[in-house]
Amino acid sequence: MCASRRHGAQRSADVSDFADYGRPRRVDGGLRARSARGAIGRSWWSRRFLEVLESFALGTRLTRGRSYARAGQVLTLDITPGRVSAVVQGSRPQPYQVSIGVRPFPAALWSRIEDELAGQAFFSARLLAGDLPDELEELFAAAGAPLFPAAVDELTQRCNCPDFAVPCKHLAATFYLLAEAFDADPFELLHWRGRSRAELLDELRARRAAATGVTPPPPPVDETSEPDGAGSAVDVLTPVGAARALAGLSATPLAEAADRFWSAPVPLPDRPPRLVTGTDLLLRQLGAPAATIGGPGTLERLRRAYRAFGPADP
Repeated sequence: MCASRRHGAQRSADVSDFADYGRPRRVDGGLRARSARGAIGRSWWSRRFLEVLESFALGTRLTRGRSYARAGQVLTLDITPGRVSAVVQGSRPQPYQVSIGVRPFPAALWSRIEDELAGQAFFSARLLAGDLPDELEELFAAAGAPLFPAAVDELTQRCNCPDFAVPCKHLAATFYLLAEAFDADPFELLHWRGRSRAELLDELRARRAAATGVTPPPPPVDETSEPDGAGSAVDVLTPVGAARALAGLSATPLAEAADRFWSAPVPLPDRPPRLVTGTDLLLRQLGAPAATIGGPGTLERLRRAYRAFGPADP
């Protein structure tokens, strides 16, 4: 083959590769991150999840993943015990299949955790009210069941795109949408680890009832519902809010409780330790600024300033 033909063949291959890795195809109706700019994640558990992920120093892949998440390129996101599955639209016509696996806790370990949670009214009340207290992370860690991965190799990441990097931008976009799913429903984090909301709360109610000797009240019946053929109501409502939080707690006469109304029912544990990272982690994630405001030189000067004036790295 002559030199000009070889050059033309190489150029065609380059054009084909560019088409494969060009701009993503626009999507209508995709899952779009609620945060249009800045950090993703509002609750402590979603921020903690992303804090761990970003500590792995994955660089610009996470930045591109954020762009995909905000553009609505993630078509579906499904959370099941031990596995998150997603479909992400890239630059090719066929969307990519993405999965993120984590080891779910075995049943015996969950039983031990549920005993610990039920034994402390503070945790039971908060969980039954639909909240995850900060101290929950420490309790799980003490039980040998850390909620968040400590190393990237604890996650099984798969995407059928041609990018060899792990995580690719499709996986990174899934991570960010997963963090927002944790924001919307914190029990999805526990579901990923092997316990659904209904299973966990049922176990906590049963254990609280056994410990206090008080049978939880049955769920209220919607009296406006139509009776079935046997004459009984068919629509049963699940307790929510304060009713759910107090369902397993014994009643105390007002005269006995008035003097300690503002006191915590149990000693509050210390807040759990936070992930400690280097002072230049943010700079590594953001990358170099544009040339008009200094380029890589500004990044290096900021890094030196952070190290000189910030707290000492661990």
